[in-house]
Amino acid sequence: MKINFLSRLIHDQNGQVLPWMAFLFCLFIGAAGVTVDLGHAYVCYRELQASTDAAALAAGYELSQPTSTVASVKAVASNYGSTANGANINSNLPNTTIATDLNCSSSVANLGILCSSSSTGYNVVRVTQSVTVHTYFMKAFAFLGVQGAKSVPLTAVSTAAARGATNSQYNVAVVIDTTASMNTNDTDAACNSTRIHCALQGVQTLLKALSPCTPSGSGKDCSGGKSFDQVSLFTFPNIQANQANRDTSCPTGNPNIPSYYTPVRGATWSAPTGTSATYQITDYSSDWSSTGKQNGDLNTSSSLGIAAGASTASNCRGLQAPGGDGTYYAGAIYAAQSSLMAAKAANPKSENALIVLSDGDAQSTKINVTGTAQKAGTGSPSLTVDYPSGTNQCQQAIDAAKFASSQGTTVYTIAYGASNSGCSQDKSGPLAGISPCSALQKMATAPGNFFSDADASQNKGQCTSSENPKLSLNQIFKAIQISLSYSRLVPNSYYN
Repeated sequence: MKINFLSRLIHDQNGQVLPWMAFLFCLFIGAAGVTVDLGHAYVCYRELQASTDAAALAAGYELSQPTSTVASVKAVASNYGSTANGANINSNLPNTTIATDLNCSSSVANLGILCSSSSTGYNVVRVTQSVTVHTYFMKAFAFLGVQGAKSVPLTAVSTAAARGATNSQYNVAVVIDTTASMNTNDTDAACNSTRIHCALQGVQTLLKALSPCTPSGSGKDCSGGKSFDQVSLFTFPNIQANQANRDTSCPTGNPNIPSYYTPVRGATWSAPTGTSATYQITDYSSDWSSTGKQNGDLNTSSSLGIAAGASTASNCRGLQAPGGDGTYYAGAIYAAQSSLMAAKAANPKSENALIVLSDGDAQSTKINVTGTAQKAGTGSPSLTVDYPSGTNQCQQAIDAAKFASSQGTTVYTIAYGASNSGCSQDKSGPLAGISPCSALQKMATAPGNFFSDADASQNKGQCTSSENPKLSLNQIFKAIQISLSYSRLVPNSYYN
């Protein structure tokens, strides 16, 4: 009996699955634990990447500011990271470290975001954040000699360009000098034509780079969506209002040039009509693109497109430079600013930009000063010299530009062959003896908003922009468009 019992006990197969079930149970529990730890690590990584993106975008914005430094860019990145004092500190990311590097990237420069557009000399910033996340279940593998299972190291990298993202709608007023000096030839290889032709090529570059329609719109009428950026073209000397179509239709011809009129600064905008003098060639429009998209072909039936010289027809040359009344551009700036404020009032979410291209030397003898005189020290901000007046004409232009800036308009100035001597009527006032080049510098809202065509044959090195050296007119207008945008993320490979 005993033998049979022992033999049956030895050969009995019942219950042998229990050890396997115990082993599989441990395996399943271990797999679940690994899944929980890896899932937690992934969540932490996404949080780390999000805060790294935020830090890079903030640093990219700081990079675009006219007073930025390498130290300020790095400080802003830390402020928006997940480090101990960062705005995105997270209990899941203890003891996060951050490293911020800046570079002058050719890949980003090819997008039109030049290193010279930043006071730091760089156009891209890279932020790297690292953190070690402890595990809960995987640390059990340490008993098997897998020491690395106690924690998971995480690293996130994000790269931002100083500019490039279009978030805001802009109303842009472009003021072009059409005095007789603009008919002289610029023999530089970048244009090699009349200066007015070269200037209009720059305007075309600006138009192609702007966004005429919202993303859902297309075509010259922005069908399917609404218009976005809108542009108006101004000129000085002013012209007879009912002859503006001579600059905006084919065949084009020169309109009559009356004496300079002087709008009251800050007055509610009402576009002159009939035989009155006007500085405005085209109303604000978004119909310059045939596609409704950035970089689309220019619409040659658009008044703005024609005035900007987009048509290739021999009898359709666009805005010309008849001259006749000399240079006086304070009135044009006040008129453009009033029109910009009206455009913004129609769309409160939009922003305003004013671009002035000139050789800078204001000394006209044909200024209508009737009924609009304002004395120095009046208004807000205060005038430094009387307006309108035949004296201190360059200083009047500076006052006009500063007034525009005080109303929230970003003012860009382009010195096209401006000299270091001139402004012969500026013999008094706080800036007596100022030069045309210096006048245009002081008109810009910030130092980085002043440009000078370094390649122009008329320049000869006498007027340079320390913030934006060595740019042709086309590059200047492209740089201005880029400055109207905001910092954006770019592939990390663009850093080099």
